[in-house]
Amino acid sequence: MATPKKTVAKESGQEKAGSPPEFSRDQELKALRDMLLIRRFEEKAGQLYGMGAIGGFCHLYIGQEAVVVGMQMALKPGDEVITGYRDHGHMLACDMEAKGVMAELTGRRGGYSRGKGGSMHMFSKEKHFYGGHGIVGAQVSLGTGLAFANRYRGNDNVSVTYFGDGAANQGQVYESFNMAELWKLPVIYVIENNRYAMGTAVSRASAQQDFSKRGVSFNIPGKQVDGMDVRAVKAAADEATSWCRGGNGPIILEMQTYRYRGHSMSDPAKYRTREEVEKVRHDQDPIEQVRNRLLAAGVSEQDLKAIDAEVREIVNEAADFAQHDPEPDPSELYTDIYR
Repeated sequence: MATPKKTVAKESGQEKAGSPPEFSRDQELKALRDMLLIRRFEEKAGQLYGMGAIGGFCHLYIGQEAVVVGMQMALKPGDEVITGYRDHGHMLACDMEAKGVMAELTGRRGGYSRGKGGSMHMFSKEKHFYGGHGIVGAQVSLGTGLAFANRYRGNDNVSVTYFGDGAANQGQVYESFNMAELWKLPVIYVIENNRYAMGTAVSRASAQQDFSKRGVSFNIPGKQVDGMDVRAVKAAADEATSWCRGGNGPIILEMQTYRYRGHSMSDPAKYRTREEVEKVRHDQDPIEQVRNRLLAAGVSEQDLKAIDAEVREIVNEAADFAQHDPEPDPSELYTDIYR
């Protein structure tokens, strides 16, 4: 990011970016596959929840796939990811195996937390994924801590810390902002603004609805991004990672996105109209945008169906594994406990 910091901050929330850089054919195909994997996985998770195979809470990422897929395209090995409880998509984008994620949802020993964490609490140190956190906003201070560790160790890794528009009103978020800017920590705060928090519209819950400006009082630059266009996300992520690796401290990316399902599986989402959801699906769906560009570039419908079939097979195998893998041994109740 060669632009002086004050200029970047001034642009926060005031300028809309033009057309995002075009993707190569390979980039489009990868983005399509990665987003389809998240979509089909979440659809299957919703089915299993309805069948009673998944208990507790389950927050689906359907509609928001372009955010995490675009961000991951800009990261390098060693960069860390941490997020809240709408986390399955982030795990899959970090290359965690679908079988392990689904098995954790069903509480089986083959899950990433050996069946003890469930939907909101699974991790993979090998993939540099640090959760999945059920407490609203708690991951923001932890993600800031990951950035502090990078700064302390003198590497150029970046912590990508996700949270939503609802969590953006939590106090620990601003304590983290202050520390991150004070110590110039390499953290990208990704605010996934899906418009409704749990069930309250942003306009009714937030005095400042431009979340890219939330760091202004801490001198943290921010940018609003079309979170439904994977190309726009990737371009913003490239800019943000360059900024952090350059020793400039934190940056905020507000991803303007939308979730098609309710806040969780128990949410009937009566606070919005069916027409609103269908309009977003028709006009802005992140997967259909990529699919249409590939068709226009000469990729055949048959090739695209083959990608979808491959993804469905992965998800079906994961679901089968997650329903037949043994449950944890009762002795697991006494492991991983701090006394």
